[in-house]
Amino acid sequence: MWLRWWLVAAAVACWPGAARALDVEAVVSLVRLGRELASDALEAWGKVEGGVQLPFLRDPEQQLGARIADTTRRLDELGVRLQSGTRAALHAVSEQLGAALGLELRMRDLAEASAAIEDGYERLRRYVAEGYDAAAGRWRLERATLEDLASSSVSHRPDSARGLLDRLHRALVPRHDRLRRPGLLDLLASAQESASNVCNMPQSAQQLLYNLYTSVALTELKGYAMMQFSWMLLKLYDKGNFTLEAQMMRDRYEVRTEQKVAAVKAAMRAAGRELRRCDPKHHVEGETYVQLTQLLQGHVQNEVDMSTESTCRENCAYYSYAKSHGCYQNQFCSQQPRCNGRLIDCRFIDSDMWVCQADKASDRRYSWIEYENGRVLGQKGTCSRGTTKVDSWWRWLFWHCSYCFCLCDEQGPKSDRYFNLRPVAADVENNMVVTGLRFVKDNRVIHLQIQEGALLPHGEINETSLSWRPVDDYRISDSDVHNGEDYHTLSWEQRAIDIDDLMVPAGHVLTGVRFRRVGTHMNLEIMATPINFTEGILIQPKEKSLWHANDNTDASLVTPRKRIDLENPDVPTRSYASQPDSKPDQFLLFTHSDVDADAAQTTVPFLDAQPVSSNPPTLLAGAGIYHKGQRGYGGFVAPKVFTYDYAPHISAKFPSDQRYHNRRK
Repeated sequence: MWLRWWLVAAAVACWPGAARALDVEAVVSLVRLGRELASDALEAWGKVEGGVQLPFLRDPEQQLGARIADTTRRLDELGVRLQSGTRAALHAVSEQLGAALGLELRMRDLAEASAAIEDGYERLRRYVAEGYDAAAGRWRLERATLEDLASSSVSHRPDSARGLLDRLHRALVPRHDRLRRPGLLDLLASAQESASNVCNMPQSAQQLLYNLYTSVALTELKGYAMMQFSWMLLKLYDKGNFTLEAQMMRDRYEVRTEQKVAAVKAAMRAAGRELRRCDPKHHVEGETYVQLTQLLQGHVQNEVDMSTESTCRENCAYYSYAKSHGCYQNQFCSQQPRCNGRLIDCRFIDSDMWVCQADKASDRRYSWIEYENGRVLGQKGTCSRGTTKVDSWWRWLFWHCSYCFCLCDEQGPKSDRYFNLRPVAADVENNMVVTGLRFVKDNRVIHLQIQEGALLPHGEINETSLSWRPVDDYRISDSDVHNGEDYHTLSWEQRAIDIDDLMVPAGHVLTGVRFRRVGTHMNLEIMATPINFTEGILIQPKEKSLWHANDNTDASLVTPRKRIDLENPDVPTRSYASQPDSKPDQFLLFTHSDVDADAAQTTVPFLDAQPVSSNPPTLLAGAGIYHKGQRGYGGFVAPKVFTYDYAPHISAKFPSDQRYHNRRK
């Protein structure tokens, strides 16, 4: 009976199941279960000492039946709640961080010890399935085979269950010797924060540490169960008493468990909770990024058309803020789309040029421009519409009517320059919370879309409830939609976006986001809702939810926001491996691409449309906006999220004996 029970525990503990978030109650149950297994084993030990033989009499079996059924059920639940999430964590750690800070060997050592314990359990399972006759209550295997199995498990060899458990513990917990060597949890926290590919991780650093710990704890419980069984089997075969050994192991298990829980709590407190995304291998508009269009776009205009008197008395630089007043004698201006907005920052490059106009369906005005002096704007190649020769001219021998290269700030059907200002909140009345963010463009408007999921007790998320909340379906031309209220229109004067990391207060979770206007800037706000963590309930009414933001501006007297300069920014999708290059309390201006590299035809930066969420999903405690890029490229404005801090909810102590016995009554 005991042998079958240990086998069921081993099988259930490694049973794969649906991935979950950080399951605090599950790890508390894991600690408690280890204590109870030891107590049950010691009770059975007393029966053996009283002359009862194993597999044995029915009375002891009946007395233990209820406890065995309860324990196997709880092991079943723990296996489902923990195992697959920990596998994802281990895979992520091995794939992404294994080579960082010399972790590869440490991770290999941990993996080898864990695999060896799992192999021992597989052997034990096979022996019971094929070598034990439950109906007759006897073994078909030879006694020598079982004795060898038990002896090898509790021996002092490094490859025994005892030695492997020592190896697991040394890997995780810091060694307090003269060298003060850090444990694997501490090294992983440091490596995850410093690794350049942290954005490839499916979980935050804190989640990874927690899931790694639960994986090791489950494996350790299997090894512990194997050793207890082995000592009982050896006692049955009159190989010794082993009562003191079993008690010593129980005490050691408690001490080690407390040390590991304390170690993971300390590492979790120091670990980052940020989640963001790397650049994809291949950029796909509408899937991995979205972009603004024709906010500030390179435009060729003769100075005669920018003069209210149609004269050429000034030069290009004079027209730093102008407009087109006409089309003098239907020259090149009649062959290209007119700029009906403002012409900004005009400059003279050369008198004569060849212009390759872009396809009429394109958001670009030009594919490339080649000046007579050899300077090329954009990437020269074939020209489907054919090049147009454009020459400046002299007027009355005194005035040179120069073609200028300006920036056109024009609203129109091809200019997508709008940001949603409406609040985007989870369905808090139905206990939904935000679990992810991404940028999307709908009806030419940029939205920050949320993923939401149902909150469960102890911070879990119901995965079947996960969905991306639909964005508000409106158009800027709708009669009941207003600029400045429903959406924000970018322009030369109002094109700044603030860079911030925002966190909810303690005891709250993220339930909404929105953009607001602060002066000429777009500024992120997050909604925080109080939570009953144990019961998994958002505290109602909805009015208790509060909006939080960073009100700091570039005009603040104490710590003014600093501008991020994009130097000669080429099209973002031409770059690779963008890296975060911004900090909170900064801002950037949406602008045009580089004049030489792209003829200033593209609005940069782009917006990263990749979903930012944890796998498995988890509670969030913050969100932010940041910029990532490379020198010489426009980069991407992207969202980030911060996972909930579970460390305060994890207990490092075993339940007291009195509480344990009261619960068992």
